[in-house]
Amino acid sequence: MSDRSSILLSIRPEIPSAKITDGMSENERFQNLTLRPILKLQNFMLVAVFKNYIAKHKNSFYELTLEKRLDFIENAIQKDIKFRNSLKGIVIGQFTLEEYEIYIKNSSALNKRMMSMVVDRLKDQIQLFEQKVLV
Repeated sequence: MSDRSSILLSIRPEIPSAKITDGMSENERFQNLTLRPILKLQNFMLVAVFKNYIAKHKNSFYELTLEKRLDFIENAIQKDIKFRNSLKGIVIGQFTLEEYEIYIKNSSALNKRMMSMVVDRLKDQIQLFEQKVLV
């Protein structure tokens, strides 16, 4: 294992609830061993990138109801290809070489898992996207 790989693995948070079993698919194993820890590690970056996305879209997000805000998050990630690719880069850049080799074998299915997890993570933290009111 390269120095880069061991350093990347050493800084990832452990997720005790991410169980690995014999009957689990390779994609599910990759999700639990690689994607979940990386998304947790990169959470602040993902939130900051989405706040910037809101600002670049003229803060229209703040005028929406809660339900529409949730839709906004999903649509941003599913339909804005440049934004989606930026998010993928934030995650893929944290892969070890060995993980990247696993990823490229089934990137389409793993991208779907990855983006679904990002959507869920941002939706679960929607309170972080409240507009600050100046007093």
